[in-house]
Amino acid sequence: MAIELSDELIQLEKAAWAEMQAGALTVETAAAVQAAVTAHAEATGENRYEVEMELKKQVRGPVE
Repeated sequence: MAIELSDELIQLEKAAWAEMQAGALTVETAAAVQAAVTAHAEATGENRYEVEMELKKQVRGPVE
Protein backbone atom coordinates (compact mmCIF):
# COMPACT_ATOMS: atom_id res chain seq x y z
CA MET A 1 0.00 0.00 0.00
CA ALA A 2 1.39 3.40 -1.00
CA ILE A 3 1.78 6.13 1.57
CA GLU A 4 -0.37 9.15 0.76
CA LEU A 5 1.31 12.48 1.49
CA SER A 6 -0.41 15.84 1.84
CA ASP A 7 0.49 18.79 -0.37
CA GLU A 8 1.48 20.72 2.77
CA LEU A 9 3.95 18.02 3.79
CA ILE A 10 5.46 17.94 0.31
CA GLN A 11 5.80 21.73 0.25
CA LEU A 12 7.55 21.73 3.63
CA GLU A 13 10.05 19.14 2.42
CA LYS A 14 10.62 21.06 -0.83
CA ALA A 15 11.45 24.17 1.20
CA ALA A 16 13.84 22.20 3.41
CA TRP A 17 15.49 20.56 0.41
CA ALA A 18 15.99 23.95 -1.28
CA GLU A 19 17.54 25.33 1.91
CA MET A 20 19.85 22.30 2.20
CA GLN A 21 21.02 22.66 -1.38
CA ALA A 22 21.75 26.34 -0.73
CA GLY A 23 23.61 25.47 2.48
CA ALA A 24 21.11 27.47 4.50
CA LEU A 25 18.86 24.93 6.25
CA THR A 26 17.44 26.46 9.41
CA VAL A 27 16.51 24.68 12.60
CA GLU A 28 12.98 26.05 12.22
CA THR A 29 12.53 24.56 8.75
CA ALA A 30 13.94 21.18 9.78
CA ALA A 31 11.79 21.11 12.92
CA ALA A 32 8.67 22.00 10.92
CA VAL A 33 9.26 19.08 8.55
CA GLN A 34 9.89 16.64 11.39
CA ALA A 35 6.79 17.79 13.28
CA ALA A 36 4.66 17.47 10.15
CA VAL A 37 6.03 14.00 9.39
CA THR A 38 5.32 12.86 12.95
CA ALA A 39 1.80 14.33 12.91
CA HIS A 40 1.05 12.74 9.53
CA ALA A 41 2.29 9.35 10.69
CA GLU A 42 0.22 9.51 13.87
CA ALA A 43 -2.90 10.62 11.98
CA THR A 44 -2.63 7.89 9.35
CA GLY A 45 -1.24 5.08 11.50
CA GLU A 46 1.82 4.80 9.26
CA ASN A 47 5.35 4.23 10.47
CA ARG A 48 7.04 7.65 10.89
CA TYR A 49 10.26 6.44 9.32
CA GLU A 50 8.42 5.11 6.25
CA VAL A 51 6.50 8.39 5.89
CA GLU A 52 9.76 10.33 5.99
CA MET A 53 11.44 8.04 3.46
CA GLU A 54 8.50 8.28 1.04
CA LEU A 55 8.47 12.06 1.41
CA LYS A 56 12.18 12.31 0.64
CA LYS A 57 11.78 9.95 -2.31
CA GLN A 58 8.96 12.04 -3.78
CA VAL A 59 10.75 15.36 -3.29
CA ARG A 60 14.40 14.41 -3.85
CA GLY A 61 14.01 11.39 -6.07
CA PRO A 62 14.96 7.77 -5.38
CA VAL A 63 18.29 6.95 -3.77
CA GLU A 64 20.78 5.75 -6.35
